[in-house]
Amino acid sequence: MRTIVIRAACLVAAVAAASGTQVFVSAQVLFPAGGGIQQQAARSPQAAAAQQPATAAPQVRRLTADDAVKLAVENNLGIQISRFDPRIQDLNVLGARGLWSPSFTSTLQTNSIQRPSANIFTGSQETNFKQESVTSNFGLQQTLPWGGVYDLGWDSSRTDSNQGGNTFRPQLNSSLSLNYQQPLLRGWSIDNIRQQLQVSLKNREIADVGLRQTLASTTRTVRNSYWNLAYAVASLAVQQQSLDLAQESLRNTRARVEIGTTPPIDIVEAESEVAAREEAVIVAQASIATAEDTLRALVFDPAMPDFWTIRIEPTELPPFQPTIVDVDGAVRNALERRTDLQQTVKSMEATDVNIRFFRNQTLPDVTANLNYGLAALGGTRLPSSGGFPGLPVDPTLPTGPLEKGYPSVLRDLLGLNSPSWTASLNITYPIGASQADANLARARLQHSQAQTQLKNQQMQVGTQVRLQARNVTTNQQRVQSTRASRGLAERRLDAEQRKFQAGTSTSFLVFQAQRDLSQARNNELRAILDYNQSVVDFETVQEIPLGGGGVATVPTQ
Repeated sequence: MRTIVIRAACLVAAVAAASGTQVFVSAQVLFPAGGGIQQQAARSPQAAAAQQPATAAPQVRRLTADDAVKLAVENNLGIQISRFDPRIQDLNVLGARGLWSPSFTSTLQTNSIQRPSANIFTGSQETNFKQESVTSNFGLQQTLPWGGVYDLGWDSSRTDSNQGGNTFRPQLNSSLSLNYQQPLLRGWSIDNIRQQLQVSLKNREIADVGLRQTLASTTRTVRNSYWNLAYAVASLAVQQQSLDLAQESLRNTRARVEIGTTPPIDIVEAESEVAAREEAVIVAQASIATAEDTLRALVFDPAMPDFWTIRIEPTELPPFQPTIVDVDGAVRNALERRTDLQQTVKSMEATDVNIRFFRNQTLPDVTANLNYGLAALGGTRLPSSGGFPGLPVDPTLPTGPLEKGYPSVLRDLLGLNSPSWTASLNITYPIGASQADANLARARLQHSQAQTQLKNQQMQVGTQVRLQARNVTTNQQRVQSTRASRGLAERRLDAEQRKFQAGTSTSFLVFQAQRDLSQARNNELRAILDYNQSVVDFETVQEIPLGGGGVATVPTQ
């Protein structure tokens, strides 16, 4: 802390030197031989009561503003949360593409039936109907990216039955079928899957914009918090200087009382002033701790073992570098880069996808269907027994068993010996207003609403950029004004001290001049801080809205 205050005091002295004025507080006054801030605070009654045994010094982390931003990008929980959004949207895109993946189906089944026969075709030697079968089928289904759907199936079965009239026992069956559907109007250029995919891709782009918005917002918060901490450190140095001045005045007053040139009542006034400025030092120290905690929550990993004990020492104090503000260029830049405008544009693009889809859904449903199938039969052919009772025997039929195995059945199947096909064209058109018409009208209204919203946002962006540019200019002028006021306060204090030494002024006026100088220095530091924060806000407002705002994705219809 001593190093920080030294640096802050150097800033105060440098600010004074830049304006051509003189700082009337020497290094011996700021850090007297008896100690620095801690020692000065320990001499106060409140600090003496709260003084604890010495403990190990906490670890100190010295940071620049850029270092703080880099740590925040790595450790900030808000940024880590936002990084999940693009990954979630990636899974939504993957899920939409997955609707085009083929699906494989298979079934294996065995079946056995035995029951009393009531059929004249069952032989007299067997009184029960018996049938045993084993069936297997395999299929492949897929929706294609251009809207077509195919279904490919292969069926095989083996059946053994004592049912009369069967040509084969056991009987082997195999068949191959292909069904294909292709929409020709509704669902041709866009369908539900393509609509979901395109909207998911737009939501993925919106998630990227949202992550960039979180990064920019966090960067702005970190920089402003860093400057707040640096200001608190510099303000503590100012309060310490004011306390040292009061203590020096108290010593001088006591010396005058001892030689009889000043009434003893002046000691009470000097002691009261010292007590008040000790309180200001204590409040300034608490402000540093508060600003430190705010910055620590933004830049450090909460899992660190010394998260709450590590000390943050800013190596930079709020600088004052006058800048020229290009308002028109900043407005043009904001209209091109602002994340809220980009989100609205991408939402409108997603709405355009919905409009295309709903417009397509209002078309007639014209679907072409093609079915093609192959079949083959085999097994053990039964010898002819004359067929039905009382009918003559056909001499052309074989009189002995004939084996036709499964390889032969497959050759017949693949040889296209028994093809069958069907082609059809189905047309469906709703009568009257349909749900698709209502959805289309709603999507068009939403698109018109988004266009109006975009115009409103563009107007607000211009207003916000101009406001932040005005703040930069105003705070720049404030720095110059408070710097001049601080110089005058220093000259007034010097004059009052000279007059007091000559006996033409009072301690009250000296203390008043000291308080005015302390306030003037704080005002100058505050103006420099406000200037730096307004510059950060001016740069940030060209990329994101300063008021925040969530990232809204477009739902699929």
